Amino acid sequence: MKITQIKTIRVGQFPDVIWVQIHTNAGIVGLGETWYAATTVEAAIHDYFGPLLIDKDPHEVEAHWQTMFRLSDHAGYGGAELRAISALDIALWDIKGQALKLPIYELIGGVTRHRIRIYNTLGVYGDIKDGYDIWRDPVGVAKNLLGEGIRSMKISPTDFIARSSDGQLLFKKELDRVLKPIRDIRDALGMDIQIANDGHGKWNLPNAIRIVKDMEFLKLMWHEELISPLNEEAHLRLQRETNTPIAVAERLMTSYQHRRFIESGAVRIVMPDLTWTGGISETRKIAILASTHQLPIAPHDCVGPVNMFAAAHICVSQPNVMIMEYNRAMALGWYSEFVDPMFKVIDGFLMAPEEPGLGTRLKPEISKRPDATVRFSSESRDSWLTSLQRYTYPPKDLRTEISQE
Repeated sequence: MKITQIKTIRVGQFPDVIWVQIHTNAGIVGLGETWYAATTVEAAIHDYFGPLLIDKDPHEVEAHWQTMFRLSDHAGYGGAELRAISALDIALWDIKGQALKLPIYELIGGVTRHRIRIYNTLGVYGDIKDGYDIWRDPVGVAKNLLGEGIRSMKISPTDFIARSSDGQLLFKKELDRVLKPIRDIRDALGMDIQIANDGHGKWNLPNAIRIVKDMEFLKLMWHEELISPLNEEAHLRLQRETNTPIAVAERLMTSYQHRRFIESGAVRIVMPDLTWTGGISETRKIAILASTHQLPIAPHDCVGPVNMFAAAHICVSQPNVMIMEYNRAMALGWYSEFVDPMFKVIDGFLMAPEEPGLGTRLKPEISKRPDATVRFSSESRDSWLTSLQRYTYPPKDLRTEISQE
């Protein structure tokens, strides 16, 4: 089997989401996805990484990951390059599973469970306005989630008060005000529902320490990114100030960045986003690394139906997965318009995909939408080396002469 074409699709309705399809001469098409700066990711796929895969055997997933990563690492990996690699890696695993007629989780060790608990990140889309309603009727939102079997939720109460000073100034009165929804839920429901706090990296360390101390009595599931994950020592200092676990972080890319936080003790809950950190291949390695330190992982989801499928394969195959993020406003709002079949959430659990490969397909009509941008690549590049090659390698005839000697 050979890869014949790389196709990317993005739509104006959701401009930061990009899908990639890897086509083969066997008629099998693999699907991947990533999020954020989609036009930059598109360029990375078609200008750099896609041509490395054309005419290659898609089954050699790890070899392809290493080839793409070496090209990215040559100039300092991260950003759009890793998001592009992540999407391509998911699509390669999808091809392999379809070819072998097995779900991806069967190819990475088999199931350790058949479902995983989810928590609901409070979003807003269509008729579901969890992100607004939590301020109007927090107890009602919590009861509604419990009625669906969802026993955990995530809120970002301190984001609003960080904006005016870029997280450099914190007033106690403002903090007390934005914590009211959580206090109301605790007063009405006790510990019936778990609550996580996401700070989106908006605070400096002294203010983050004040926040975790003031929120200690609320007995949260975790604090996530109160400070940006630029410094593992700062996160370690933050963790030492609270009994609540510190979760880090969807912004870390590859096992190499996660390693520093895991080994230093700066993180108690590891939160990779596989559409950013290196795909299924690298997220599995991160899970294994975390398990050697007896730490759980809680995969991150940043709005995209394909990520939920890919994460489901990690969730059911890796034994140290704690819980999976879910955004019901998005899942029930627009995901099903783009993929078929949809992933299943039953009584608060994300179920293991049942079909071979990833378990879903991008609907063919998406490429024909009036707001769709579609790009193809079908030419190969034999080496991962860039134009720098001609300056660091001798001419071809001289290389042949040297090898003969």
